[in-house]
Amino acid sequence: QVQLVESGGGLVQAGGSLRLSCTASGFDFSIYELDWYRQRPGNLREWVGTITIDHARKVADAVKGRYTITRDDAKATVYLQMDSLKPEDTAVYYCSVTTTGTHWGQGTQVTVSS
Repeated sequence: QVQLVESGGGLVQAGGSLRLSCTASGFDFSIYELDWYRQRPGNLREWVGTITIDHARKVADAVKGRYTITRDDAKATVYLQMDSLKPEDTAVYYCSVTTTGTHWGQGTQVTVSS
């Protein structure tokens, strides 16, 4: 079955960086778009960005210029590089893929202190 496992979250000071990873299994990773979402405290889950099968990338306006998505198909892993972090980036971050249905990882907590 489809499994997505996020890692790399933690506590970082404002202005710092983190790189999240999401390792996938149970499907042909190379033929699907992968998405990152986040859920900030008291808010609905929101889209952060997408990487296509030809490695084209789109990110939300709130993170444009600070977040970068990459993928390594050989490792079945998608990454979210987060730079210039702000306290409002504090959230649980999830990766997601839609195959026959939409699948989510368990999430990884990112906390940015001011």
